[in-house]
Amino acid sequence: MTSWVFWALLSAGFAALTAIFGKVGVEAIESDVATFLRTAVVLCVLGAILLGTGEWQPLGSISRRTYLFLGLSGLATGASWLCYFRALKLGDAARVAPIDKLSVVLVAVFGVAFLGERLSTPNWLGVGLIAASAVLVAYRG
Repeated sequence: MTSWVFWALLSAGFAALTAIFGKVGVEAIESDVATFLRTAVVLCVLGAILLGTGEWQPLGSISRRTYLFLGLSGLATGASWLCYFRALKLGDAARVAPIDKLSVVLVAVFGVAFLGERLSTPNWLGVGLIAASAVLVAYRG
């Protein structure tokens, strides 16, 4: 359970359930209300996990830089969720989710451009295949 692969695969599974449950949940309400309710559930569950595991950290022990980047990450997450639920409201989950996963491609590009990460030729091939696959799965043909 200390492997990043284990947690990444769990993340993918839960992300898939997010699309399916979200598509059903957003049918009868506005997408922004759905996002708010989802966020409230996430906040409560994470709070319970932090308290239950004793991982809560005093807020004063966190650096300004950490606050800045976690704040920006939170804003990006919120914007992503708002857009995702709006897309689910308007489109099929089987087409929305693959387009949303183009974020994988963008992370690779941003990681190289802004974080100095390096990808090999096979890595870039994989990124290209992910992009092509997302477009093909979302294609309405």
